[in-house]
Amino acid sequence: MKSRVIGTGSYAPEKVLTNYDLEKMVETNHDWIVARTGIEERRIAADDEFTSDLATKAAQRALEMAGVAADEIDVIVLATITGDYPWPATACIVQNNIGAKNAYAYDVSAACSGFLYALASADDFLMAGRGKKALVIGAELFSRSCIDWTDRNTCVLFGDGAGAVVLEAQESESGVLSSHLYTDGSYLELLYQPGFGVRHQASQEGIEAKLPFLKMQGNEVFKHAVRMMTEVSKEALKHNGYTSKDVGQFIPHQANIRILEATVKRLKLTEEQSFINVNKYGNTSAATIPIAIDEANRGGKLKEGDLALLTAFGGGFTWGGTLLRW
Repeated sequence: MKSRVIGTGSYAPEKVLTNYDLEKMVETNHDWIVARTGIEERRIAADDEFTSDLATKAAQRALEMAGVAADEIDVIVLATITGDYPWPATACIVQNNIGAKNAYAYDVSAACSGFLYALASADDFLMAGRGKKALVIGAELFSRSCIDWTDRNTCVLFGDGAGAVVLEAQESESGVLSSHLYTDGSYLELLYQPGFGVRHQASQEGIEAKLPFLKMQGNEVFKHAVRMMTEVSKEALKHNGYTSKDVGQFIPHQANIRILEATVKRLKLTEEQSFINVNKYGNTSAATIPIAIDEANRGGKLKEGDLALLTAFGGGFTWGGTLLRW
């Protein structure tokens, strides 16, 4: 019995913010951004769009591909750190939006690793017999939640978007083979969003100190991200008796082209094995992997029987690797 992906979907907002647009907003330029990040443009949600809206559209497209009605879904797991509200879970809003009246729904907060955490969680539920079909979503709206648009070192990196997959428990050799998840909270201050919340209550002083915006020590994050994603990817392959030569598609978290290229090199993967779309969307945090999965799937890059190796790294630190057979 395996949790098999039977449908994929994604949604990117219509508004495109190019590097040339950013040149008019902060002291930066297109060539500088591309050289350091590989990003050429990113999507920005409309004023009347929220994280739940992005997630809903991605979910509906995944359900449509799967040929599954919303009321057939048993569990919805939504990975996000930019939910509509502090509570309730944004998954509750999506559940109502799509009419998944029989599903229990909750959010997972693991930053850029969130989708892999959500996927593992849904897989656990299905393999425990707690349901037959699951909807797993990664959705983020960074542009209005934690980005300082005056900070050229961070504002160029992120975009908005959502991706989703439908899982079904099947007697099949295809599906999730294993998930390997890790956390190390000692690195928190290298990549985090200070406030507002219980620790830092809303105040004018906090606004002036820019507490609502993410803080990142880029060079340190780079080193840890490459090492951790490489190690966990090797672990996932070894656990299942495979090597990098067996991988059909490597779909990593789309954070930065330099991180991706370094990880690909260390894993000894080829360009043909690696799916990269960071140039079009930037870093959409928990949404990067499901967006990439949907693009790879619809573009014919994922073929039945292929091994898909997924890996991610995010604030916390959290990181993980998942191997599945398509």
